[in-house]
This record gives sequence, C-alpha cells and structure tokens, in this order.
Amino acid sequence: MYKLDEFKQLVRDFSDVADFLVVYVAEAHSTDGWAFTNNFNINQHQSLEDRLSAAQVLVEKEPLCPVVVDEMNDVTAVKYGALPERLYVLQAGKVVYKGGMGPWGYNPLEVRSFLEKMK
Repeated sequence: MYKLDEFKQLVRDFSDVADFLVVYVAEAHSTDGWAFTNNFNINQHQSLEDRLSAAQVLVEKEPLCPVVVDEMNDVTAVKYGALPERLYVLQAGKVVYKGGMGPWGYNPLEVRSFLEKMK
C-alpha cells in the first residue's frame, strides 16, 4: 500500500504496452503477527475466505488493474519469491524483469524505466 500511488501511475502510463495484475499473497504484517503501528487491521489468513476479505481492502483502493488471490499453500508467492512483495514483467510467458524483494527492493521506478524501453 505504501507505493500504491506509484504503481497506479505505472498502470496509467503503460496500459498501452502492458497488462497489469496484482496477486495478493499472505499478509506480511498481520495484526496478530509482525504488525506495524497505523497498519490495516488484517489478521493472518486462516482460510481462503480470510485472504479474499483481506484482498478486498486493496481492491477498495482501486489499483486500476485486476486483483487475484494466491492459494492458501502460497504456490504463487513461493514460485515467484514474492513474500512480502515483488514486481515482475512477463512477456510471452517468460520473466523479462524481476524486481528486488520488498519492501526495500520494491521499486516501481525501475519498472517504469524497463517499460519505457518497450514503448
């Protein structure tokens, strides 16, 4: 959520060259886990319904692209090393850009530079 506005600007600026998708994975800073102060009140997901409900918080922030939810076994997060967050660009089913692991490696400006070369 911290850099959602930057992500939304990417969607606005590059929707002509890329399709965007957010995969909501396990909550990194759950209220009943390792939480920040002033964070969203989201507990660790115990069921798919919990995860869907938590993802709704993101959907309400209007990310300007579809939001899907990882399975409870975290297959997508594990496959892509996406805990707590990560940016990827895929082209023809192949990873062509793999951003650093979040939160410090989550860099929408790097993705912007990459996508500008694709225009």
